[in-house]
Amino acid sequence: MPVHSFGEAIRNLRLKCDLSLRELAKKIDISPPFLSDIELGKRYPSEETLEKLAKALKTSADELRAFDHRDSVSDLKRLIESNPRLGFAFRAAVDQYKEGKLSVDELERRVKGIKKNSR
Repeated sequence: MPVHSFGEAIRNLRLKCDLSLRELAKKIDISPPFLSDIELGKRYPSEETLEKLAKALKTSADELRAFDHRDSVSDLKRLIESNPRLGFAFRAAVDQYKEGKLSVDELERRVKGIKKNSR
């Protein structure tokens, strides 16, 4: 199952470790509602809690951080707000993606300037 967010990564790893939400929360000394909010993307853990999560889920904190896209989203939002043409281009790409006319791979190739047949 593809992982798209920090919360999804936590949930998938928790299930892979065969832990219930309550079990994992107890193991790392946080409340089940807080862990639920993390998995739903409503809240993010402190560095201390992130380290505990990583240990309990048998991974590294750096592996978990790779799924935290908050800075990238903030940067993108700021850039779009400062440049209407960039906002228009981004919206067009999103619309094409939603319509199935543009894949993530194709967008990445376009951004990197890679021709379709080259690798």
